[in-house]
Amino acid sequence: VNVYHVSFANNDYASRMYGILCVPKASGKYPAILKVPGAGIRAYNGETERAGKGFIILEIGIHGIPVNIEGDVYHRLYNGALKNYHSFNMDNRDKYYYKRVYTGCVRAIDFIYTLPEFNGNLATFGGSQGGALSIVIAGLDARVKGLVSFYPALCDMAGYAHGRAGGWPHMLKDAKNRTPEKMKTIQYFDVVNFARQVKVPGFYTFGYNDMVCPPTTTYSAYNVINAPKELFVAETTAHYAYAEQWSAAWNWVMNFLKNESKNE
Repeated sequence: VNVYHVSFANNDYASRMYGILCVPKASGKYPAILKVPGAGIRAYNGETERAGKGFIILEIGIHGIPVNIEGDVYHRLYNGALKNYHSFNMDNRDKYYYKRVYTGCVRAIDFIYTLPEFNGNLATFGGSQGGALSIVIAGLDARVKGLVSFYPALCDMAGYAHGRAGGWPHMLKDAKNRTPEKMKTIQYFDVVNFARQVKVPGFYTFGYNDMVCPPTTTYSAYNVINAPKELFVAETTAHYAYAEQWSAAWNWVMNFLKNESKNE
């Protein structure tokens, strides 16, 4: 597998997205997986082993900074300049932090389409924040053929205003954040709205003890998806997954993309 640290332009002047791209060395055309990240700020190593099975895998960060920095840079950012990034500019839909994230994920698909080794079949894959992004991008971009989502965040975020649990990052749990401006912005970015637009097969998994992404919020998105969907409920899990879930998810997406490629 050839491994690259890559970047590409995003939605604003000098704004870039960064990631680790893994491409099989053998000549040929391959399906692609866009792996989107969970919450936080960190380096990424890429999915070399799974890419070696015949897949282009682009694993991206969302913060517009390189993802191959050594040392404690990410720790300092997470506790400093980017602390609580998920709530930045929440009172303005055009400046809210996740706008550049959502557009950046679409730009990642644009980037994948420039690769000569890509065969046109692409799926998204992620957990928590990444589980949210996996659904969002599949709803936004018709070039996505399938998706995997573990316990998606950003679902039913306004639930707290209606007497039920809201999804991560729980910023509306505090009543003082429920201003008209913030409530309106959240409507534009809630995963449930994008879930309604998903038209492709998906694999979904979560547990019933998850307090980070409560299962009621996950179901709020899952239940409105009008597309083929496979659900793996691991009842006892909280905000984590068993090896069986990871294995089932990777097997699902790999088999799905291989079958899609055979059918063309």
